[in-house]
Amino acid sequence: MNLLKFLPKKLKESYEKNIVNTGTKTPSDEYLTKLFFIGIFISIALSIIIFFLVKISPILIFLASFLVIQVIFYYWTSLNAATRIKKIEDVFPDFIQLMSSNLRAGMTVDYAFLSSARPELAPLDIEILRTGREIATGKDIVYAFNNMAERVGSEKISKIIDLIISGLKAGGNIATLLENTAGNMREKEFLEKRAASNVLMYIIFIFVAIGVGAPLLFGLSSILVEIIIKLTSQLPSVSSSQMNLPFTLSNIGLSPTFIIYFSLVFLIVVDIISCLVIGLVNKGDEKYGLKYMVPLIMVSLAIFFAIRIFLYSFLSQSFNIIS
Repeated sequence: MNLLKFLPKKLKESYEKNIVNTGTKTPSDEYLTKLFFIGIFISIALSIIIFFLVKISPILIFLASFLVIQVIFYYWTSLNAATRIKKIEDVFPDFIQLMSSNLRAGMTVDYAFLSSARPELAPLDIEILRTGREIATGKDIVYAFNNMAERVGSEKISKIIDLIISGLKAGGNIATLLENTAGNMREKEFLEKRAASNVLMYIIFIFVAIGVGAPLLFGLSSILVEIIIKLTSQLPSVSSSQMNLPFTLSNIGLSPTFIIYFSLVFLIVVDIISCLVIGLVNKGDEKYGLKYMVPLIMVSLAIFFAIRIFLYSFLSQSFNIIS
């Protein structure tokens, strides 16, 4: 069953590209079908568990959880693809430097390319061997290189491969071209690391503010709302005319449970947005921050419940406000 045909065109193209860029040998339709059924099983389990705990409609829980899980799967696939691309980009200067040395040793371009496949260059070595097999079976070297660039999915590597192809067609000194390109890539990588170190303080500030500060404030405010609700419920019902006041003190029609749920939802949403901001500031792409999402949410929720338990115990024992 090919589920890709049911997706919008742009989403379908993006999903197919991410699946190919993860390096998996599973076809795109089989890969997506597997994730689809995994999402169904997880959603059914969640709907059953939450129904017995909260008594919410299981159909609503199933649809909501299935949608969230599929979104998570999409970004998880995208993150895996981005991680693999980053690894290939990191070792690509070593690869073209090694290929340049092979060319200077008198090897032909295709043999120098294939001889540069080393285990320490993983996962690039797999793409080198695959491209080498295509060249050995009679495919044009330009066609094989373009296929490799498409499978890797890196704009940086695509430009370098285009440069190599242009050098092959022009008949220039490929070894010198590769050496200069490797040097430029290493210099650019050094500048990127230097820029990343300059924004480290901003990342730490965002993480502390969202992971520690926000849960503390929400935990404190939720306890404060419970105290106010408790105190106003004990007040006598007196009208504003009897007390000569421009307002009336009455019971607050707000549930503490609603405040807790609101705080949890708000914390999770802010954590997700903050992770995207961290990825954008640190790497220039939002999806690189998704790997911080689960730890940040766990830390935020742990601090939120910890501060609530501490304040609840302190106030109930010291002042007997909440009991």
